[in-house]
Parts: sequence; C-alpha cells; structure tokens
Amino acid sequence: MSKSKPAFSAIFDRDVVAYATLSLISIFCLLPFVWLILASFDKNASLFLRWPSPWTLNNYIGIFVREGGARWFFNSFVVVGTATIIVLLLAGLGGYALSRMKVWWKRPFLYTIILVRVVPPPALIVPLYKILLTGNEAVGSFVRSLVSPESVRPAMLVVGLIDGYFGLTLVFAAMQLPLALWIMKTYFDTIPHDYEEAALVDGANLFQRIRLVIAPLALPGLAAAGLFAFISAWGDFLMPLILLSSSELQMLPLGLFRAFLRVQQIDYGFLSALAILYMLPAVIAFGFARRYFVQTFSGGVKA
Repeated sequence: MSKSKPAFSAIFDRDVVAYATLSLISIFCLLPFVWLILASFDKNASLFLRWPSPWTLNNYIGIFVREGGARWFFNSFVVVGTATIIVLLLAGLGGYALSRMKVWWKRPFLYTIILVRVVPPPALIVPLYKILLTGNEAVGSFVRSLVSPESVRPAMLVVGLIDGYFGLTLVFAAMQLPLALWIMKTYFDTIPHDYEEAALVDGANLFQRIRLVIAPLALPGLAAAGLFAFISAWGDFLMPLILLSSSELQMLPLGLFRAFLRVQQIDYGFLSALAILYMLPAVIAFGFARRYFVQTFSGGVKA
C-alpha cells in the first residue's frame, strides 16, 4: 500500500500539471475571440478588453447600412461558392478516375499537381497576372463584339479574367483543386470495388453507377474536400487584392483590410463586428462538414 500511494500521487500530480497547462493555453487562445465578441457589441470599443457599456448592435447594422456589407458578402459567396462547386465536380470525377486507373503516369502526375500547393502564391502573382491580362484582352474583344458599348463594363465585371467574377473564381478553383484531388483519390481508394461490380451486374451504366452508387459513398470525401476548398478560398486575401479593383466587386477580406486603412480613427467596434461576420461562414461550414470530415480521415468506407 505504501508503494502504490507515491505512484498514484505522481500520476495525479502529472495530470494536474497537464490539465492546468492546457487550461492556461486555452484561456490564452480564447482571449482574442472574447475581445472580438465584446468589442463588436460595444459602442465605444477600444484596443483593450472591457465589458461593453452600453451594449449595442450598431456596429453590425453599420456594416450593412453605411458600408455596403451586403455587397461584400454577396461577392464573397458568389466567387468562393462557385469555385468550391467547380472543385467538387472536378475533384470528384478526377479522384475517381485516378483511383481506378492503372497507369504508369498516375503517381508522377499526383506529385506534380501537388507542387501547386507547395509553391508560395506570391511567387505566382506576376506570371499569373500576365496570363490573365492577356486572356482578359481576348475576352474583352469578344464581349465588345456581342454587346452594346454601355453594356461592356457590366459584362466584364462578370466574365472578365481581371477585375471580374470569372477570373477570380478560376484562380481560386485552380489553387484548391490539387489538394481536393488528393483527398478524393485517397478516399476512393478506400471504397471497395464490390459496390460497383454489384451495380454492373444489375445492368447499371457508368452514369447510373456514379449517380446511384459512387456519389452517395463519396459524400464524406466530397465534404472534406469542399470544406478545405471553401475555408482556404474564403480566407484568401492576396488574390482579391491583386485581381480586383472595382468597388462593385469588393469582397469581405478587402473590406476588412480597407477598414484598417482609414486615417482618421480606427473603429474597433466596426472591425470586430466585421471580423465576427467574416468568421461565421467558415465556422458554420465546418460544423456541417465535421462528421464527414472525421469519417474521411479515419478510414472511409470499409468492406
């Protein structure tokens, strides 16, 4: 008994130290979020953490009434949502093909495309901008031949490769596609061929097998790939800053950035409310996809 007590005491002391350390780290990490939440409801928010006096929703209302925040959200959702859908379609079909094909160039191809994620985005800005600028001139010529002069600018805001929805959407999709392909290829590797063979025996064609068998089984992988693509594109600041210049196309990251550039006085309440709204879509997306996300990286579908 006397020997077991010191051992139990040592284990208890280690647990206490571990939990105390984790608690301190958690509190330290949560403090910025606590400051954001409190400052977003504070009429006189400052740089220091304090209890709001008085509580107000004017910071949130001001984003949409004074600053045109609804347009920022619309632009962000259109570009990021469209890019995510493109990534899911291409990654789903491409991942399935890469998983089922037995060709010599598959592994070199996978390692080649993942290099897109290794190269820092700032290193790609100059060649990427030059390519998009050249393509934008061709798109502009085509649009001018189809629409009246007064309709050219609205049309280019949609289909332009520079300062347009279409160009930024393609860039976001191209940047997120390599990782999504890897996720989907790896996930399809865990799905047994027996399901497809059973559907084939029942007379299902390729389209029916994909729609009725493969797509439902691939939902966890698609959710994980879509979550990565959405969160990464949603938080991208560099590409919108370089490729967008029109106020009509301003997105949430640019709105948050330009709010810091005001020379008169920093409105911490406005910035905190905008930061909270900026985080919410990513948090909600993770909440919906969390179950599929865990399933994807814990083994996928078992036979």
